[in-house]
Formats: sequence, C-alpha cells, structure tokens
Amino acid sequence: MSQRERDVLKVMSAVLSGDRTQVEAARLMGRSVRQVGRLAARLRELGDCGVVHRLRGRPSNHRTDRSLREKALKLCRERYAEFGPTLASEKLKEDDGIAVCPETLRGWMLAEGLWERKRHRDCHRARRVRRSCFGEMVQADASVHDWLEGRGGGNVSRGVGNASRGGGEAWRGPMLTLVGMIDDATDRLLCRFYESETTAAYMDVLDRWVRKFGRPASWYSDRHSIFRAEASVAGYDEPVSVPTQFSRASGELGIELILANSPQAKGRVERVWGTAQDRLVKELRLAQARSIEQANAVLEQKFLPWFNRRCTHAPASGNDAHRPIGKLNLDAILCIQEQRVVANDYTIRFDNHFYQLLPPVWPGQRGGKVIVEQRLDGTMKVRFKNRYLEYNAIPSPSTIDAATTDTATPSDAAKLGAPPPNPGVYRMGRSP
Repeated sequence: MSQRERDVLKVMSAVLSGDRTQVEAARLMGRSVRQVGRLAARLRELGDCGVVHRLRGRPSNHRTDRSLREKALKLCRERYAEFGPTLASEKLKEDDGIAVCPETLRGWMLAEGLWERKRHRDCHRARRVRRSCFGEMVQADASVHDWLEGRGGGNVSRGVGNASRGGGEAWRGPMLTLVGMIDDATDRLLCRFYESETTAAYMDVLDRWVRKFGRPASWYSDRHSIFRAEASVAGYDEPVSVPTQFSRASGELGIELILANSPQAKGRVERVWGTAQDRLVKELRLAQARSIEQANAVLEQKFLPWFNRRCTHAPASGNDAHRPIGKLNLDAILCIQEQRVVANDYTIRFDNHFYQLLPPVWPGQRGGKVIVEQRLDGTMKVRFKNRYLEYNAIPSPSTIDAATTDTATPSDAAKLGAPPPNPGVYRMGRSP
C-alpha cells in the first residue's frame, strides 16, 4: 500500500465510523462525493484493501500479444543484434511488418538482457584553486560590445526606421572589441580597445603586460583559431594541430599555452566583462568618448586604476612568478612572421609587393629563406638567420610593363612608381 493510499484510508476510516461526512471527505481528498460513496462501499465490502487499485499486479488490458513479443525479441537476438531500441523498432516495422513502440521494445530488451540502460550524467566539475603566485597564470579573452553606445558613427542604412534620424537610417558608432588579460592569483587586469579580435591585438596586450611585469609562466584562453589551428596532413586520419602566430610567439617567450574546453573554465576573465559592460560603459558615456583613442584614454585613466585598486587581492604566496625579458627581442617575437624564398636576383615577394635585398650578401642567402616580420608598430623587417637585411621596395612586373608600353610617357611611369621607360632594363622585376 502506497503512502497516498494510506492517507485515503485515514480519511475514509472517519467516514465509516460516522465522525466525518462524505462531503467533507471529498473536499479533503479532492474527489467528488459520488467517488467517496463508491469508495466507502468498497471498503465495507473488502476492508482496508479496498483502497488499493484493482489493476495492481494484473497484466494491462492493452498489452501486446505474447507471440508478437517473442517474435520481435527473436529477431533482435538474431538479425538485429547490437541494434538500439529505436533503430530496431524502425527495422522491425520496415522489413518485418512488426509495429512496436521504441519504448515498449526498450523495456522488452532490458528485461531480456539485450540492452543496457545508458545513463547520461553530467560531468563532475570541481572549482579550480587559484594559482598562488602573481604571474603564475594569466587568463585572456575578448569582449565585443557596443561600448560607445553608438557615439561617433554616421548614418548607416539598416532597413529599420529611426524616429530621431529619419526612416531607414540608423546612427551607428564603431563596434569596438575589448581585449584583456587578468592574473589568476591577484585579479590584476590589463586590457585595451581594438577594432576587432585579432592576433595583433592579443600580441599587443601581451607585449604591454610583459614590458610592465615580465613574462608570465602560462597563458589560459579559449580555443579560438588565433591560439589553435588544425590542418590535414598526409598519413593522418584526423586533422593535426599546427602552430599559429600566437602559439609560436608564446613558445619563443617560454609561456605555456593552455586552452580551455569551456567558457566556465576561464570564468575569472569572463566575469570581468560583466563588470566592464556596466561600469566602463558608463564611464565612457560620462566622458562622451567617440573614438577608440578616447575610449582607451578613459580605460587607462579611470577604469583600470579603479579595478586594480578595488577588485584585486593579495596572492597566497608573496613570490613573483614573472621572469625578466633578458635579451629577448619583444618587437621581433610579438609580430606576424612569414617565410619567403630569396630569388636569384636577391628579391622577395611579400603581400603582392616586390622588395630588393641590398648588399652585403651573406653565404646561402640566394635561394635561401628569410623571415619577414610585420611588427606591431607598422614597420617591416627582413631577417636572414640572425641578421637583419636592408631592402628597397621595387615596382611589380605588371606595374613596370604598364609603364614601359609604347604609349606610356615619362610622367605616366613616374605616377606608377617606376623610372622612365628604358626597354630591357626593368623587365621581370630586375633592378638596373
């Protein structure tokens, strides 16, 4: 007898003894008076077992025929071995003409040991303890948000009417990206606004951190393609991880790159964006910031000093895990590096432009490989082994051909960036 049936028996015992009316019992049990009357009659006839449902322990009136059950289970053993209940139910109906509900078949297969219940339990998660030393780990992430709340923009057609600025036009400002990194032990924050989330943006933030505090021991971020990339390699069935510009730079700096499997894993930096999207947006509104330069000024003068003064705490250990820069060339490491082959005329092609390498010539330079560094300050350096080479930009062959046609004049050639036409000299990118 279930607890509910015991409660019904308790109420009905007072009805049978005359201490409670059937109307009151119906109100207490949420049933009609006629139901209470029938229940009272059954209790007088059968006793206390009258409250037990009369179908309990008896087969259902809608049960499937036993021969059909045995036939379906036989097919599941012989023909549909290792099939799941859903797929087996579909095949029984399509190929054998046996219509069985997947859940019914699941119960049959469980009872016969042909299927095991698979419980989908959540993965156990435990709170990660903070690192004990300042600089032992930094978390990094980016937040795309309407930080300027539309200020500093122009009329851009969005197809949506705007009552204040005319129908079909929306007043939009630059949509900036806040890229930042926070220390895991102390919550010390360093961030900056950029136009988008790029490799150069993360490198610039890391450069500012390293110059201020030193090289952290590890970097914790998400699995963005900036930090992790895959490529198909012959001989491997699955894509293989290949280095990215940022992973190459972090390796040269001796910073361990750790990639999180979920946003919750790097919750420390994720929670910063909630604070910034509230307080920083209001600071930018008070300062009437309209450009990325003004936004960065407010960030450095207002928000970061307040955050690092009020929202940080002392680490568990007083030791600093940062390492000095030493002889490392940060400008050369934290940049976009590309490899190019030196042609026989000591020229290289990069970003659809030609560059002439200047003397002196080093052994192995012709036909060798050089590294082209696109640095964060906008300059470009060409490195051969450990030496930086001087170079001059030269016109591309297509530009020179256009400048040396019969109809071209010296002034036309000058406009194209080439010397006056001299047949046979400037062909194929050769220098005079």
